[in-house]
Amino acid sequence: MASESDQSPNPSWFTPKRLLMIFCIINLLNYVDRGAIASNGVNGSLATCTDSGICTGGSGIQGDFNLNNFQDGILSSAFMVGLLIASPIFASLAKSHNPFRLIGVGLSVWTFAIAGCGSSFDFWSIAICRMLVGVGEASFISLAAPFIDDHAPTAQKTAWLATFYMCIPAGTALGYVYGGFVGSQFNWRVAFWVEAILMLPFPILGFVIKPLQLKGFAPLESKHTPSIETNVSETGGISVIDDGMLAEDQALLRGSKSTSKLWDQFTNFSKDMQELLHDQVYVVNVLGYIAYNFVIGAYSYWGPKAGYNIYHMSNADLLFGGVTIVCGILGTLAGGLFLDKISSTISNAFKLLSGATFLGAIFCFIAFLFKSLPGFIVFFSIGELLIFVTQAPVNYVSLRCVKPSLRPLSMAISTVSIHVFGDVPSSPLVGVLQDHINDWRKTSLCLTSIFFLAAVIWFIGIFMKNVDLYDKEDEDRSVPSRRGKLTPLLEGSRDTSSEI
Repeated sequence: MASESDQSPNPSWFTPKRLLMIFCIINLLNYVDRGAIASNGVNGSLATCTDSGICTGGSGIQGDFNLNNFQDGILSSAFMVGLLIASPIFASLAKSHNPFRLIGVGLSVWTFAIAGCGSSFDFWSIAICRMLVGVGEASFISLAAPFIDDHAPTAQKTAWLATFYMCIPAGTALGYVYGGFVGSQFNWRVAFWVEAILMLPFPILGFVIKPLQLKGFAPLESKHTPSIETNVSETGGISVIDDGMLAEDQALLRGSKSTSKLWDQFTNFSKDMQELLHDQVYVVNVLGYIAYNFVIGAYSYWGPKAGYNIYHMSNADLLFGGVTIVCGILGTLAGGLFLDKISSTISNAFKLLSGATFLGAIFCFIAFLFKSLPGFIVFFSIGELLIFVTQAPVNYVSLRCVKPSLRPLSMAISTVSIHVFGDVPSSPLVGVLQDHINDWRKTSLCLTSIFFLAAVIWFIGIFMKNVDLYDKEDEDRSVPSRRGKLTPLLEGSRDTSSEI
């Protein structure tokens, strides 16, 4: 049994609202980095020479390391390798290690890796650092949303999630501006070093303050290592291993225990995965999210090029970027607030997901039918606004359709799935389609129609039997049976009037 001090509340200054604020800043920095590396100021360009022999020096990462377009493209997505591998690992480790400390570990890796990007000397050094950035981000992506869900006021759960996910479009857009300014005024390396400095206080905070506890996870008991090994006999007595035991035998014993522990973790992970994959509500939610993200990923990559070719936009990057920023922020916040207003339930979340995506798909589809640019901008903006309403509800379902101890793994597998089957393959596949059709309007209409598939999948979820498992107690496995009974450590998480 944990001591009473282990259950005592955190210092009064560390309130639920401050937790949300800190997590939002961290999320913002994550996506500022993604925007920065894609900006012209940081990414740069190769040296060019005209036929008359006039040469212009390269700039940014691509210019300094003389990267071809394939290598340059790898850098923009290399973080995803680390993210996809490490997300399930961190989620699994949350069973045996304090989740708040795991976030501290992940942010430490992120800070080190970002500083490494600024100090890199060739393609492979910066590519490896970008992969480590993904490893560092993995712990935060898997564990931050469950912490917010625990400590948000009961009547504002989805609104708090919406505030957190609003940082994705805002951070990416800010990253474009930040990377362009710092890269052009100073040097692309400075952009990474400043990011590392800004993030540094947060991993320190993760190790210094009293660790927060997730609902469904018990505080780990203090483990004391005795000077000699002991065994419990079958009669209940304790037998002492002889002090003269050979060092080799002791090493074998420790190795056996380590192997057994790893096997137990793998077994528990396999059981958790089976439970997730047999949860029909979770599977339907993620399948809809994959179809949704397939379109969003292709929009973000091919949108400016399609807009330039269809409507001959001279400022396609700025236009698509501006629409995404405004609609992303407003739509994400509106989705969270609206779901809280009509009552945050899994069924209502599916209704909002299906309805908003269907209406958004109609407006986006009609937008690409317009011959004139003004008509396209109006209808596409309305469509984007409706499409981004889904961000909070879809993650709310992933958090609430599983037991508390499965939430980190639920978020991790959801993230892995939408990338592996969604935005990662969508850009090249849309490129293949465009090569075959050779008409950006038709290609855009085909891509947009996949939103209707997402809406249909989520519509099925409305009629599925679902239960909010937030308060469900976990069965005793390799973890203390009282885990499911624990409440979050922060005070005021259920008080809608908690103050900063």
